[in-house]
Amino acid sequence: MAQLGIESVLVAGRGPAACAVIAACERLEVKAVAVHSEAERNALHVRLADDSVLLGPAPASESYLAVDRIVEAARRSGVSAVLPVPPALAGNARLAGAVVASGLTWVGPDAAVLERLGGDGVEPASERGLLAWVTDEGLRCATPVTRDRAAGIARVSWTPEEAPPLPATARRLVDVGWRGLVTVGIDPDGELGEVAAGFSLDMAVLERAHGVDAVELALRSAAGTAGGLPDPADPPRSAVAVQLRSTLPPGEAGRVTGRLPGPGRLRGKRRSLDVVATRGYDPGDRLDGWYDALLATVSAGAADVPTAARAVSEALTGLGEIGVPHDGAEVCAVLDRLVSRHPVAGG
Repeated sequence: MAQLGIESVLVAGRGPAACAVIAACERLEVKAVAVHSEAERNALHVRLADDSVLLGPAPASESYLAVDRIVEAARRSGVSAVLPVPPALAGNARLAGAVVASGLTWVGPDAAVLERLGGDGVEPASERGLLAWVTDEGLRCATPVTRDRAAGIARVSWTPEEAPPLPATARRLVDVGWRGLVTVGIDPDGELGEVAAGFSLDMAVLERAHGVDAVELALRSAAGTAGGLPDPADPPRSAVAVQLRSTLPPGEAGRVTGRLPGPGRLRGKRRSLDVVATRGYDPGDRLDGWYDALLATVSAGAADVPTAARAVSEALTGLGEIGVPHDGAEVCAVLDRLVSRHPVAGG
């Protein structure tokens, strides 16, 4: 797509997040090449992509997280850019440097910046956070976020009813050269904690709140065409995002037999309500024990948090038997608290 400046990308990632990125590339008319391990030759993200490249054996360290194999896959595929999806890749300074050294565009912050601020690849899961698109002009689409956590993972994220002021140190992201999407944690003192690149769960909160496409923002930053996108409407909507996970024991495989939420917009008739779902598996797909057990994500933007939470809950209600156990009941319990404006259990 000429106005983006990038015509093809290697989508480095898997699961629902990669599926969402590939779907966005299709909307933007950008060729998407998926990567996969030997265990996921026919995974949904592979089927959705325009093309795919084998990385290596099933263990993530030998495939999805293998820097040299990702760079070589990008070279073989003929793409012009590498778009890392999870923070573990998007925050990998070595991968960023290797991509640029090979003559390709890296869709994310520069390697030197990642070494200073986001090289650990950890997705922030602190209770308070901030999302933003960082450009030369400053922080755009700045979105405060609150998270409910389970086992150190943010399973439900939403915009607080009363948005706190941005931490003064958030401006430092611009000064040190961070460009593109950023997800941060905010410590109890109100200062920046964890800093991560990539497409975290929270990015759906930013998208629903501001009515933007995170993939387009990332590509524009990488191509230097950020100025071509108008500022989002003000004020932003309230937004809620959840992730549905399998609760199979670590290492145990399963098979999805029922239909998960998604893909795409579940309801678009009312302009004031925007609900989007992305699944990582279709009925019949194998859920491999090698990888993260994320099944699907659902997010909603609305006039207020209770309305958005209710819409997400309706999308998850009635899932029924899908072949593998999941945490849908626990996620819906959090959503019910948001509907009643008591996000803390017992509140």
